[in-house]
Amino acid sequence: MPKKKATLERLYTAPPPESVVLCLDEMGPESAQSYPGVEPLRTAPGPDRPAGRARQEIDYGRRGKGYIFGAFEPRDGRAFTLPYSGRTTVNWVDFLQAVDSWVGPEPQEVFAIVDNLSTHRAADVLLFSLAYPRWHFVFQPTYAAYLNLIEPWWKALRRLALKGRRFETWAELAQAVEEATAYWNAHRHPYRWGRRRRHRPRRQPGCARVPLPA
Repeated sequence: MPKKKATLERLYTAPPPESVVLCLDEMGPESAQSYPGVEPLRTAPGPDRPAGRARQEIDYGRRGKGYIFGAFEPRDGRAFTLPYSGRTTVNWVDFLQAVDSWVGPEPQEVFAIVDNLSTHRAADVLLFSLAYPRWHFVFQPTYAAYLNLIEPWWKALRRLALKGRRFETWAELAQAVEEATAYWNAHRHPYRWGRRRRHRPRRQPGCARVPLPA
């Protein structure tokens, strides 16, 4: 565990020259659920019920679900996402090929930080590594999701794309994620390792300090 953590920290703070460090993961499953119903509840009093407030009936119907595959580059903050119907090996390899095109031919080495999901360690991923020799997969330690900087970026993406919204179909949800990713890339900022809020020093007592007795 300490050696793996040190390796990831070196990639974040001092990556090799002419290389790019990517954080890869999947978000989901995400479902398109339209919770508010179409017809309002009856509010008029009846023979066996009193009058009630005007409300909307609840609709729990699921209208498609899937996963959002994402790649995040902490050095400059840019991100790349694609929607998929399932978290399968075929979809994962297809996403890796799309990420390779998104990265471009400039970097000589690509270090991909991923978790230990069986899909990420499948034989097809090994074949991908042979076909794309500049790719190197770095697996984070178990129970150490905080070492993958895409985790805090997922929170930002959820706020931009999903918070306070409802979607009738999976296509609408995927479109919202695509638009949120484009908005993030237009206003992106780098993520620096170790700059977390809980590591900030405590505020020093000032004018609000309780006066000492004389």
